[in-house]
Amino acid sequence: MAAYGYIRVSSTDQNDDRQVLAMRELNITPARIFTDKQSGKDFERPAYKALMKALKPGDLVYILSIDRLGRNYDEIQNQWRILTKERGADIAVIDMPLLDTRREKDLMGTFIADIVLQILSFVAANERDNIRKRQSEGIAAAKARGVRFGRPVKKPPENFGKLVKQWEKGKLPLSEILKRTGYKRATFYNRLREWRDGRKI
Repeated sequence: MAAYGYIRVSSTDQNDDRQVLAMRELNITPARIFTDKQSGKDFERPAYKALMKALKPGDLVYILSIDRLGRNYDEIQNQWRILTKERGADIAVIDMPLLDTRREKDLMGTFIADIVLQILSFVAANERDNIRKRQSEGIAAAKARGVRFGRPVKKPPENFGKLVKQWEKGKLPLSEILKRTGYKRATFYNRLREWRDGRKI
């Protein structure tokens, strides 16, 4: 039997020290620790796929908490089944000792573990939905306060109106306006539309 560790953080700038430390305390060698640095919304992850290839019946997979496996309720349930039933491996969730498929393999033990798994995977998925909702609400609130997202809008020069009038009269080519304003063609037309509408640019 081989013991493996699976670590996941949601982005490359997040710290995985706590998960790494937990694996080291279990004496898992670095070569058997698989780390993904990406969202847990699905299982299209390079390290997770490599772990699945390495697993043999009777092997053991450690994860620190159920949300490190994923945040999608149905997918967590499905992958748990694949790991334990199809691959014949055991799983141990370090932060939740009840979720350890090595212990109490009788009917009652399996029943309790299944209930705990369903509850925790539901909580993980629900938290992901709540994060999305809070992000959407935060963005909406920021926009209501006038916060702009994306690249800052490049202000037109003070003589923008004068340049436009010369262009409209054919006295100034568009290429010269783009040169003087530093705009791309599409940006110029956007600013032109706003200027014509009388809106503040």
